[in-house]
Order: sequence, then structure tokens, then C-alpha cells
Amino acid sequence: MQAVDFNSDMGEGFGPWTIGDGVDAELMAYISSANIATGFHAGDPGTMRRTVARAKQLGVAIGAHPGFRDLVGFGRRHIQAPAQELVDDMLYQLGALREIARAQGVTLQHIKPHGALYMHLARDEEAARLLVQNLQIIEPTLLLYCMPNSVIWRVAKELGQPVVREFYADREYDLTGSIVFTRHVRALDPATVAARVLRACQTGLVRTVEGEDLFIEFDSICLHSDTPGALELVEATREALDQAGIAVVNGLAVVNRLEV
Repeated sequence: MQAVDFNSDMGEGFGPWTIGDGVDAELMAYISSANIATGFHAGDPGTMRRTVARAKQLGVAIGAHPGFRDLVGFGRRHIQAPAQELVDDMLYQLGALREIARAQGVTLQHIKPHGALYMHLARDEEAARLLVQNLQIIEPTLLLYCMPNSVIWRVAKELGQPVVREFYADREYDLTGSIVFTRHVRALDPATVAARVLRACQTGLVRTVEGEDLFIEFDSICLHSDTPGALELVEATREALDQAGIAVVNGLAVVNRLEV
């Protein structure tokens, strides 16, 4: 791998409350794409505006990060709702960030569902297909960040929505290729995370919770800003990529290179 996108979830406080270590401003300097919370699982208009401004200052691409309507559970609790209701909620959140960004002269690069909603769309074809069909109408060139070989990845490829496949630096995988989902994330060792990411970039392999290697293809690395010690994790990972000669570019640059 010669180039990879590096993304992180941003703006996930609410009013005076912050999530994680509150290091968004510092962490933004090391990534290429920011997923900005859009109000349902976290975030508020002022936080969205400030996060867009910081990304613009640093040349970081931005995307909408819509979640379940679940502030208390930080969008990590599954909500069983009709597909149309879920898609309505996502379009509502997408529109909110798009207008706040447009007021600052910034366009959205991507959309990436959050938490339990991300996992729901990875397996629920009705909701995934309805979302992609709507994106094809309103934003047919908007990148969709998703898990490789998931249901929504397959639907997006079928309907022509451009996709960015993710590798999770701070989450475990099982042998099915799925993320081992958790609501409570523990602190991780920066050197271990950096080595794991570098191995995935150089060999396409990740060690699963079953203790076996899994081959995984991806275009972007995700490291969550709410993981304890996130800034140290991002710094170590970025340093490892730089030293290995792997360029960090935004998702659109990765997709364009793949199409060439």
C-alpha cells in the first residue's frame, strides 16, 4: 500500500460536555478525513461549525457522521426502527452538516454512519439499499465509508455509489471480518496499535480475536477520537505510516487513484 486515508470521528461532545480526552483540535493535525457528528448521537450546531472550521484550516476533508437518535447511549445502542425512518434521520443529519459546511465554503467529501447504525447498515439490506438509493438522487458522488464486504458495501457497488472501505485501528476483528462491537472501549498501547495498522497496510493481514490471521482489503484507517489515549494512538500510527513511506491522503484521493 502506497497511500491510505486516515479518518477519525470528531465533534462528539454536546454543549459543554466532551467525550473522550477532548483532543479533537490536536488530533485533527494527524488525519486526512474527519467524520463530524451531526446531532443525534452527539454534536450540536456550534460544535459542528467549529469542527468544520478546524478541518478547513488544516485541509482535512469532512463527512457527515449520522447516528441513531440516542444521545444517552452515544449511538451505540441498537434501535429497531423502520428503514424509512432510519434513512429520514440520516438525510436530516446529512443536510444539517452540509449547510453548516456550505456557509464556510466547504463541501462534504463523505458520509459515514456511526456506531450501532453503522453495524445495522452492514447487515440490513432494506435500510442499506434505501439509503444508497437516496444518496444516488441527492449526492451521487458522495463517498460512503463502510466495512468491506458488508451488505451496504455490496449495495453501493451495485448502484454506483463510490465507497471507501475501512480498517479499524482500535477495534478487534473476528474471523467473519466483522468488528467486535463494544460500548466501553479500554485504553490501548500506542506501539501495538501502530504495529497492527502498519502490518495491515503492508500485508493485508489482521490478527482476529480467535488468534488467527484474516485478510482484509481497505482504503482508509479509522481511529476513534473517544478511545482513551486517542491522541497518542494517532500520533504513533501516523509516525509509523510516515516512516514506512505510506502517504496519508484523503478518501477522495484514494478513490481517484484506484479508478486510475
